[in-house]
Amino acid sequence: MVARSKAAAAICYLLSAITKRASGEFRMHGSSRGRLFRWRNLPFERSVQILTLVAGAPAVIATLILLWCASWPLSVRVSIGVIVAGIWVMLVCAVPQHVLFPIRTLTNLLAALREGDYSLRARAARQTDSLGEVMREVNALGDQLLVERRQATEASALLRAVINAVEIAVFTFDDNGKLRLMNPAGADLLARSEQQALDHDAQELGLSDCLAGEPVRLVERDFPGRTTTRWGLRRTTFREGGRPHQLLVLSDLGRALREEERIAWQRLIRVLGHEINNSLAPIQSIAESLNDLMGEPLPERSGTWESDIRDGMKIIVDRASALGRFMNGYARLARLPPPNLMPVDLAPIIRQVAALEHRLTVEVASEEEAIVYIDQDQIEQLLINLVRNAVDASLEKGRGVKISWERLPNEWLVQVIDEGNGIANSANLFVPFFTTKATGTGIGLVLSRQIAEAHGGSLTLENRSDGVEGCVAKLRLPVARAGGPTVLSHK
Repeated sequence: MVARSKAAAAICYLLSAITKRASGEFRMHGSSRGRLFRWRNLPFERSVQILTLVAGAPAVIATLILLWCASWPLSVRVSIGVIVAGIWVMLVCAVPQHVLFPIRTLTNLLAALREGDYSLRARAARQTDSLGEVMREVNALGDQLLVERRQATEASALLRAVINAVEIAVFTFDDNGKLRLMNPAGADLLARSEQQALDHDAQELGLSDCLAGEPVRLVERDFPGRTTTRWGLRRTTFREGGRPHQLLVLSDLGRALREEERIAWQRLIRVLGHEINNSLAPIQSIAESLNDLMGEPLPERSGTWESDIRDGMKIIVDRASALGRFMNGYARLARLPPPNLMPVDLAPIIRQVAALEHRLTVEVASEEEAIVYIDQDQIEQLLINLVRNAVDASLEKGRGVKISWERLPNEWLVQVIDEGNGIANSANLFVPFFTTKATGTGIGLVLSRQIAEAHGGSLTLENRSDGVEGCVAKLRLPVARAGGPTVLSHK
């Protein structure tokens, strides 16, 4: 019994030393107060090892005590005790490795994702435990990041292709004013290759003035090898990598203006040639006929030769007069003077214009005062044109015309409404010299729109939307404000 007691005491001392060594891991080394570590301050591996050691210690101690108190031979008791202690130590060493292996796997996966490698996947993603769920979520995150990177790469490639394909110059500058991106049109504008221009600041490239001032404006300046001096500038900001950048776009307005000018000249020459030929062809034909008639001997002429000559001359005079009216109309369209703006009440002018029309009754549907800054003569001519067109359209059906006006937040809206056949083709309404009337000149609506725009307003014609056949002309004029008119400059 004495031997057993001593052996039990020795085992207890040994286990006590082991547990004290384990508890020593909780003490702060070099601490003057000797406070215990909190669990969260221990390394994860050591925490798992200590927990495994402490969890198995009571069972091992109890087993060893029972062995030494048993009546078995000493060799048996020692063998069993060594086996139990060995199994305990192996478990203490094996459990942390078993726990840490999937954590290290997750660490490697997350590091690969952070580095942009989305090809690695966790294989032991079982469906029955929480660790497998974590593995599946990491795999799903990798799949999602792979899809997003592919989409971002494709979007960047598409954007780059579009920028390279456009004929306008595109530049991007970082927050230090350094050039970061430039398309071929920009390289052609600066007469530098992309390698020669990147990482240079806007001052060196001659674009510093474009990065200041209004973000949308017209600029007049020269570039190497370019004859165009007028450019459309647009500038906006965006962020890349958390840093602000500026996007600068320069478009060649000279080319567009030259193209529009060329088209306008072609249209003008075509219209003028058509109208002049329409007048000169019958004049030439009749003049040749009269010349042949006058070349005949007097006895051989018909008895109506004098009346034939008078009729022919009358036709020549009529056609020459029509051609003169046409050219006068064109000159009037081209020489519209700028409006002389004064504060005027629009209501009496509208009533006066309505009273000038005697073919149909023009109903005036509004009564309120409408003070606007206008050139009274020009606006009166505009309204006469609109009312005359509305009456011409309504005469076919014998219906009436109505004119009204109302105040909108920033403008006055004048509407001339007819009950005619409506507009079949609105594409050519404001084309100079285009008309559907037998005796029309085709400049009334064009002149009217020029007058409206010179006053800072607008003129539109559209079919009625209330279910009634006909069209409505809408004239918009700015509201008169204190300090003077608010109009736009139109050239």
